[in-house]
Amino acid sequence: MRFLSPVFRWVIMAAMSIPPLFAEVPLPFAGDFDDQAPWQLLGEPLTQALGALPSERIEISLSPDFYLRGDRIAIGAGTRIHPTAVIEGPVSIGADVTIKSGVYLRGGCWIGDGSLIGANTEVKRSIFLPGAKAPHLSYVGDSILGSGVNLGAGTILSNFRHDGGEVHLTDGDEAIVTARRKLGAILGDGVNTGCNCVLHPGCIVGAGTSIYPGVQLRPGVYPPQSIIKLRQEIEIVSRR
Repeated sequence: MRFLSPVFRWVIMAAMSIPPLFAEVPLPFAGDFDDQAPWQLLGEPLTQALGALPSERIEISLSPDFYLRGDRIAIGAGTRIHPTAVIEGPVSIGADVTIKSGVYLRGGCWIGDGSLIGANTEVKRSIFLPGAKAPHLSYVGDSILGSGVNLGAGTILSNFRHDGGEVHLTDGDEAIVTARRKLGAILGDGVNTGCNCVLHPGCIVGAGTSIYPGVQLRPGVYPPQSIIKLRQEIEIVSRR
């Protein structure tokens, strides 16, 4: 992270032991949660949770305006699904969730109560804790969003390295091995991203942190209760 100031670089290095992320980890994941390896929830714990779903448990009225595909689909009471959404099983969608037009849930997702997945957002094998929101034009791949997370429009949680290699978290010579080829971001409770942020594979952001619009966040562990700022120069010249 050579682009960071010396002071902020020291803060990041001190945070390489992963800070607290979630005030509460809901069932069925609480017993499997390792606070120093939170990405492990996206492996066998998520597979087992979705595999334990009944073939179909739908507590809302179905409409021909949206599409359900596959097996093991659970949808809780009070959830609203807007026209043209596509939902593939296995998937667990809690109560009072809002899924807007153009959403694509690609399967392998666990969406907590009161969450929001907004227009033209794609979600793949991810966990939304209760109240997490991805409201507009986002991609969420192999990620965990804590309670109250809000993604600004156009936020991308990228999950795959260009070289296809294993995702690891780095800071100088420090490294945390994840043993995963696909891993997006893990965002603690209350994290906010500005519009058009891109989080590269393997970002862990502590609870309560805000990320400025347009930030390209490199893999690593970022401290809680912080502001991650983008500095740029804008030059305006006269037309000739």
